[in-house]
Amino acid sequence: MKNKRLLSDIIYYVFVIAFGFIMIYPILWMFASSLKPAQEIFNNALSLIPSVFVWENYPTGWQGFGRTGFDIFFKNSAIVTSLVVIGAICSSSIVAYGFARLNFKFKGLLFACLMGTIMLPMQITLIPQYVLFHNIGWVNTFYPLIVPAFLGGTPFFVFLLIQFIRGIPRELDEAAIVDGCSTFGVFWRIILPLLKPALVTVALFAFMWTWDDFLAPLIYLNNANLHTVTLGLRNFMDADGNTNWGPLLAMSSLSLMPQFILFAFFQKYLVEGIATTGLK
Repeated sequence: MKNKRLLSDIIYYVFVIAFGFIMIYPILWMFASSLKPAQEIFNNALSLIPSVFVWENYPTGWQGFGRTGFDIFFKNSAIVTSLVVIGAICSSSIVAYGFARLNFKFKGLLFACLMGTIMLPMQITLIPQYVLFHNIGWVNTFYPLIVPAFLGGTPFFVFLLIQFIRGIPRELDEAAIVDGCSTFGVFWRIILPLLKPALVTVALFAFMWTWDDFLAPLIYLNNANLHTVTLGLRNFMDADGNTNWGPLLAMSSLSLMPQFILFAFFQKYLVEGIATTGLK
């Protein structure tokens, strides 16, 4: 029995390691290719070890194109992403608290409408939103990317937080009310501190979705000095096929570093927030 169990464990771990390597291979290839000479990137595509380490790809790529370097793109992405994360946390937590704890007219109907918006593709609302933002003069600014995060919350985040709040005993709310807390006081002093794992999950998802977003910046941002990292990478490519792939892959590698760092520091809270959502 011990030999069979050992054999099954070995087979299992070999399969998991092999499958994991296949999944992570494109990222490893990108990092390795960012240090390869230009002629070696596609001629020796399967290799993960450069014959010569070309560190110049990083400073060359950082200079960007024209008069706009990637320092501008990273700064723009950091501004937009940070504000969107703050907006998603604030608005989604307040809306979720209202649906999870408060009783008001048309609560069921409004919650059904909120859940229905999850199934709507972004492309359906893209044209009406663009017309609205164009009429109020927000096109070619960061406002269309940031302000919606502060208005009403993101439906997916609201649903996730509602499920988490429902797992918090109502007796805590009642005890706080007996001690003199208002409705907002219960949210601020009791619910919000207990939402920490779920809020970290919301922050990480909001960060990843906003940092990687390509369509919204492409639609609303026309000035190169306002472009985010995703637009900077796209504009780095030459339409005639003469793309300098080494610097492009170097900047692509750098663009992934913020997400890797955040996940490494907050993966504990991410797993906890997802695993405990909806548990009583």
